[in-house]
Amino acid sequence: MSTLVDDIKSKLSNLNVLEKIIAVNVVVFLLAFLLKPIMSWFELPSNFGDFILNPWTIITYAFLHFDFIHILFNMLWLYFLGQMFLNLFSSKMALNIYFLGAISGGLLFVISYTLLPGVFGGATRLVGASAAVRALLIFLCAYLPNQEMRFFTFNIKLWYVGAFIVALDVLGLFGANAGGSLAHIGGSLLGFVYAKQLLKGKDIGKGFEGLADTVAGWFKASKKGPLKTVHKNKSKVGGYAKSDFNAFNKQKKIDVILDKISKSGYESLTAEEKEFLFRAGK
Repeated sequence: MSTLVDDIKSKLSNLNVLEKIIAVNVVVFLLAFLLKPIMSWFELPSNFGDFILNPWTIITYAFLHFDFIHILFNMLWLYFLGQMFLNLFSSKMALNIYFLGAISGGLLFVISYTLLPGVFGGATRLVGASAAVRALLIFLCAYLPNQEMRFFTFNIKLWYVGAFIVALDVLGLFGANAGGSLAHIGGSLLGFVYAKQLLKGKDIGKGFEGLADTVAGWFKASKKGPLKTVHKNKSKVGGYAKSDFNAFNKQKKIDVILDKISKSGYESLTAEEKEFLFRAGK
C-alpha cells in the first residue's frame, strides 16, 4: 500500500500546476457522487444574500461539474492551454489568472441575477471551471493576438479564436444556459484586462498572489534558513550583454525575454526589458 501511495505522490510531483488543478477537479468530480447531498454547499448561488452567507462558493463552484461531458471539455481546454501558457509565463501567474477568472465569472453571475432577475429568471446555481479556463484562453489571445495556431489544415491567429469564443458566449446569454455564459464572459473580461495591463508593465494579479501566499503560509511549518541577497544585473538584457542583445533581430529579442519570463516570472524583468516587450506588443 505504501508503494502505491509513494508512486502516486511521485507522479503528482511531476505534474505542472495546471495539471494538478485538473487532477483536483477529477478527484472532486468522483467524490461528488459519494457526497451528493452536501454538494449544494459548494455551488455558487445566484442570489446575493445566499452568496454572502456562503462566500467560499466563489471559489469552490469552479471545482464542481454538472456531468462527464462538462468536466471533459473543460479539462481538455485547460490541458492544452496549460502547455502553451507555461512555456511563456510562470506557474504563479497561471494560478493568478485561473482563480481571478473564476472569481470574476462568479461575481458577474451573482450581480447580473441579483440586479436583473427579470432578464435572467429565477434563482439558480453555478458550477464549472469554464470561467477560469476562459480567463487563460482570452489572456493568451489578447497578449499574443498575432500568434498563429494550427487548426486542421491551416493556421489561424489567436485573436480570431478569442473573438469567436466571446461571440458564442454573448449569443449564449439568450439561451438556456445564460448563467454559464455570464460566467464565461466574466472570466474572459478578466483575461483580457490582465493581458492588456501586463503589456503595460503592470501585473494586476500580484495582490491576489500575495494573499494566496499568506493563506498558504498558514498551513506550512516555518523553516528558517540563511538569508540570501539577490542582485539583478541591470547591465544585461535577457541575460545577454547589451551589445549582443542589440545584434539580435526583433523576434529573437522577443524570444529571449519570453524565455526569461518562463524561467523567472514577469517580475524578474528590468525596466528596459519591460519597455521593449511593451513596444513589441504594439
